[in-house]
Amino acid sequence: MNPVNKLVLLGTGLIGGSFALALKRARLVNEVVGVGRSMSNLERAIELKVIDSASLDAASAVQGADLVMLGTPVGQMGALMQQIAPHLAPDCIVTDGGSTKQDVVALYRQHLPQQLAHCIPGHPIAGSDLSGASAAQYGLYEGRRVVLTALPENTQESIARVRALWEACGAVVHELSAEEHDGIFACVSHVPHLLAFSYMNAVLDRDNADRCLDFAATGFRDFTRIAGSHPEMWRDITLANRDAILRDLNANRARLDELIALVESTDADALTTFIDRASKARSKWGKPGG
Repeated sequence: MNPVNKLVLLGTGLIGGSFALALKRARLVNEVVGVGRSMSNLERAIELKVIDSASLDAASAVQGADLVMLGTPVGQMGALMQQIAPHLAPDCIVTDGGSTKQDVVALYRQHLPQQLAHCIPGHPIAGSDLSGASAAQYGLYEGRRVVLTALPENTQESIARVRALWEACGAVVHELSAEEHDGIFACVSHVPHLLAFSYMNAVLDRDNADRCLDFAATGFRDFTRIAGSHPEMWRDITLANRDAILRDLNANRARLDELIALVESTDADALTTFIDRASKARSKWGKPGG
């Protein structure tokens, strides 16, 4: 496979930085330019050899690029697309790592209509509660899934190019429609994060919150770990995938109401059945091949 001559990261953090590091290790990129809003983060990215050069200006940075990766929160992508649109080479591939896809597809159509043949929406399933250039790591994508939600306008060559680059990072690539993607990830990612935020806020509302947190152990830490995630990013994800998230939040509220009723009724058998169903499914899912 021919290497990428010039890769531009719009957002130089965990997703884009790890993508660049993996391609560097595979010898599939000649030059990486990082773009961001913080020069201190960009300087750190250069120190860590995540990028080769840095810029605060997306429009000038993408000139001559053959691949652009949007690695910012989804709420920032539209403005960046608008800035780079007049400066992209006709055959430059633009892809992203956004956690929602229907909104990103709409942004591609709005801001990059002349580039749609080469705009390949993507989502690497490899998040973290860490951010910034220091979070980037070589092996982040090894054995992890990446979802591409290709557009009807995409050329097969551009889809194949993006797929091959992700596979060179060690990822397992899947293709879904943007709608199916957003429904699935509302269920298994977006709503769990929101429930963790909600639970932490409920704890903080207690008069003895500090005392409770002082006694909290492994189970609490496991359950609430994702509540430490990036607020701006999760605000944007929630608003972007609002409809699917509301469906699942309401489904969770119904189950919570059911649980409250079971506790109030002191129906031990029904409560056991409620817990057992979830316990067995979680144990089966957690086993190899489950």
